[in-house]
Amino acid sequence: MTRFYIEGVGLCGPGLDGWEASVPVLTGQVDYTPEPTNVPACARLPANERRRAPKTAKLALAVSTEACAGAGRDPAELPAIFTSSGGDGETINDILNILASSQRELSPTKFHNSVHNAPAGYWSIATGARAASTSLCAHDDSFAAGLLEAVTQMATTGQAVALIAYDVPYPAPLYAARPVGAVFGVALVLSPAPSAPSFARLELALQPGGDTPSSAAPTLEALRQTTPAARSLPLLTALAGGTATGVTLDYLSDMVLKLNITPRPPAGWPEPLA
Repeated sequence: MTRFYIEGVGLCGPGLDGWEASVPVLTGQVDYTPEPTNVPACARLPANERRRAPKTAKLALAVSTEACAGAGRDPAELPAIFTSSGGDGETINDILNILASSQRELSPTKFHNSVHNAPAGYWSIATGARAASTSLCAHDDSFAAGLLEAVTQMATTGQAVALIAYDVPYPAPLYAARPVGAVFGVALVLSPAPSAPSFARLELALQPGGDTPSSAAPTLEALRQTTPAARSLPLLTALAGGTATGVTLDYLSDMVLKLNITPRPPAGWPEPLA
């Protein structure tokens, strides 16, 4: 198993307005109310870029900003993994409508927003980041693919990494072919060694499939099943609960990710680590 640590979390989804506000919901202390997702504006982006940014970029920046703040990390110094099951369907739909019309002049802004790594570009503008970024897509398993990539990079570089997963629903008629349930984003700041902000230790193993993936709380299970980025909910629930537990995430058709979660001991992480 590969060991790593969670330093910060960012969360934005329907009725989930930030990590701290969502912890009581994830732990069942407060009833879940699935209100429309409120994506806050990113003050780091210059005004022109804020106007041009697609919803995927705004969502990615909202959750990554929260996670980096919780970790006490400067986002400009963090390598970042961006993962989404389908990117910005709204922009793709707009482009297809333009191309199907008699007026086929395509906006350069629409074009550059359509590429899968557009949120990574807005991240670099907003934060001044010069570290490497990676943009992934693995259909319904995009969160698990992003987590596996982030852990692999940590293991090979010894550096902390930001993992940013996000999805937005496609408009009609694309929604009929690829239904995504809700606007949902999550970010994790992961580190290969414990630090002052580290509040949980995780051990990850990629194993042959066969095990049933972990479910979310009954009120959140529909969100987990219909929104690929929300496949993170069992992990987020375990982190919010603050108890030692295990989580299984499905990955592709024949594998699973096994995660063992250990909360930080009251006295802190032991030195040296066992």
